[in-house]
Amino acid sequence: MPAYDFSFVLPRKHAFVVLTLLLSWITCLSPYAQAQKAEQLPRKVLTSVKPDYPPLLRHEQIGGLVRLGVTVLPNGTVIKVEIRGGNPILAESAAAAVMKWKYAPAASQTVEEVSLSFSPH
Repeated sequence: MPAYDFSFVLPRKHAFVVLTLLLSWITCLSPYAQAQKAEQLPRKVLTSVKPDYPPLLRHEQIGGLVRLGVTVLPNGTVIKVEIRGGNPILAESAAAAVMKWKYAPAASQTVEEVSLSFSPH
């Protein structure tokens, strides 16, 4: 087996320091770390409107969870609602109601995650 020259390798103590610094640097620059720093708490809802429960769906006992992405201006006004999941008819009702909501002011525009539950009971 050929002999390798490892004389260029740093002493163990220095290698540990270099490795620690390198890993710290990589962690700070990773997209995951940046996403964690960018996370914000949800904005407080100041005024909410309850969605209409379509009578036919209530009568047939069709319910479920509707998930929405809500774009809110810095002044708290909802400007866009994106349906992300749930029964399409219930989702339309939920989206129409959430468009009337008012959020607390913030420094910038945000996208809030909203889940509304429709229960026929």
